Amino acid sequence: MYITDEIIIAGFGGQGVLSMGKILAYAAIYENRETSWMPSYGPEMRGGTANCITIISEKKISSPIVSKFDSAIILNQPSLEKFEDHVKQHGFLFYEASTIIKPPAREDIMVYKIAAIEEANKMGKKQISNMIMLGAFLEIKPLVKMESVLAALKKVLPERHHHLLPVNEQALIRGKELIEVNYHVSV
Repeated sequence: MYITDEIIIAGFGGQGVLSMGKILAYAAIYENRETSWMPSYGPEMRGGTANCITIISEKKISSPIVSKFDSAIILNQPSLEKFEDHVKQHGFLFYEASTIIKPPAREDIMVYKIAAIEEANKMGKKQISNMIMLGAFLEIKPLVKMESVLAALKKVLPERHHHLLPVNEQALIRGKELIEVNYHVSV
């Protein structure tokens, strides 16, 4: 038996959507897994919609284009409305607490409400909310190891921002803690 996980990450441009997917893809590469990362964004970049499909697999990936997902990480209301119905039955949906007005209604999937922006503000760096969300996701779905994620972060983050690696690591850990505290889950 092999494991393949198809993930959609969606939100506004500037929320770190594409970075999250790219970090997952690089982490999978570091673990010698098959991966695919396919970004999609409007011409506006910041403020426009953005999403990416990241696939991590134990065997060759036949196509990077999928219409149903094992997991969704959703950072805004328009993306929730667009992708909620595309999560497979018994799949996982993680969403940002402060930007979703009408929460997911499905009862056939696991839903996790994450206050990533609020936590990032408490940590004094609003730009790390995507890493808090990624940490929460990986606590429930440990598709890649933390060491691989940190190595991937170093590759994805421009060198001029490498001084932010420690705060990004703290954000990943904080995301994992939010799952443990709010959902009493520890993988």
